[in-house]
Amino acid sequence: MAEVGNPADLIANPYQVIEPAFRDLISGVARLVRLWTGAAWAEGPVWFRDGDFLLFSDIPNNRMLRFVPDHTGLGGTVSVFRQPSNNTNGHTRDLEGRLVSCEHGARRVTRTEHDGRITVLVDRYKGKRLNSPNDVVVKSDGTVWFTDPPYGIMTDLEGWQGEQEYGGCYVFCFDPKKDELRVVADDFVKPNGIAFSPDESILYVADTAASHDPDGPRHIRAFDVTDSGKLKRSRVFATCDAGLFDGFRLDTAGRVWTSAGDGVHCFAPDGTLLGKILVPEVVANVCFGGLKKNRLYICGTTSLYAIYTHVNGALRP
Repeated sequence: MAEVGNPADLIANPYQVIEPAFRDLISGVARLVRLWTGAAWAEGPVWFRDGDFLLFSDIPNNRMLRFVPDHTGLGGTVSVFRQPSNNTNGHTRDLEGRLVSCEHGARRVTRTEHDGRITVLVDRYKGKRLNSPNDVVVKSDGTVWFTDPPYGIMTDLEGWQGEQEYGGCYVFCFDPKKDELRVVADDFVKPNGIAFSPDESILYVADTAASHDPDGPRHIRAFDVTDSGKLKRSRVFATCDAGLFDGFRLDTAGRVWTSAGDGVHCFAPDGTLLGKILVPEVVANVCFGGLKKNRLYICGTTSLYAIYTHVNGALRP
């Protein structure tokens, strides 16, 4: 277990205000805090409000880490939660508070039961192995929605090099009650981050194909979600102007806070870029946490950062 946090790791004025409305969402006296460093590629943060801790992935090092904040808000402790972790990437929690994880190395989505047992939710589509599930969200009806790009099988860095067996990179919905897996979108190049709007009427999915093709998509798409769980009216919600969008979360007003090459970008529900939190490393993913759900935790390449905001994350307790 390692103590983390140092006054030298406080970054003052880390904001780029693009629209005046952004000033109402941030605190002029807040500092971006580097809470810990030492990852090869930090990803997939998920907050446990009932336990007051954060879990996140260090994909190449094949481990999941746990951060417990201290009373100062400037530090805490980091320990290994699980290693090996099958190169886990994105995480979320289900309706019972159980951890749901995307495992690159095992090409599957799993659930960690309250007693620590790991249940495989899904690892195949029509009898063929998934690529490398990347990010995941659980809808209020208990269905598990996840993206399946090939990043974990392209090399041995974030999983095991392998072949794409079903011939695509889909966005899936798994219903654990029916043990049923269905495709909800099949026209992405490399689907990545995924999240619902607070009322679940809109699904947002990032496409990070520009990671390997300079002319590929580097945007977030939005879909209307029908009552039957189907997607319609696909449109580009936002295009990244610095690197790539990867993982993202929404606040209670429906604003999107997304990772990017220069930090965290905040978009209004209509797609207007309001402002940025500038981070000195490429950001992979974010999540809101803390007692009031107003602290934004940021996974930035080798480090874990955090900053207090004037908004509250749209997440379950």
